Amino acid sequence: MKYFFILGVLSSFFSCNYFENKKLDSTLILREELKTFNWNELDRYPSFEPCANAIDFEDTKACFEQTLISHFSEFFAGINLVVTENITDTIRIDFLVNNKGGLSISEIQSKALTSLQIPGLDSIITNSLQGLPKLYPAIKRSQQVQSAFQLPLILAVKE
Repeated sequence: MKYFFILGVLSSFFSCNYFENKKLDSTLILREELKTFNWNELDRYPSFEPCANAIDFEDTKACFEQTLISHFSEFFAGINLVVTENITDTIRIDFLVNNKGGLSISEIQSKALTSLQIPGLDSIITNSLQGLPKLYPAIKRSQQVQSAFQLPLILAVKE
């Protein structure tokens, strides 16, 4: 019996480590959580007010792109561009949607001939953003985030 008592006392000294609470470092947890993120994917694409009823990601993206394309098409159909040569160019427009829903153009890429024939093309495209419907920002993990995307715009003008 005395051996069981001594064994019990000794085991209680060494078993204290099993009942100890281990503290978790919050920065370690944060680092591990950030590793699981894919920062290049959104949970919800930016959407214009008419697209607010779109249910899934692909529908929202398609509605967003279609709204921009139709807006640009209507805008360019309403202006008269005068050129001395035929122009066929794919203009790449880099957009930035901030976390408040503001839309801005960060870069416009076009051929040198297009820029020469239509000197104010950048300002024309920038001015065309007026009149767009209300824009809601992209969503990532239930937070409104800034997002960037590129839209090709095919411009065909005959002299």
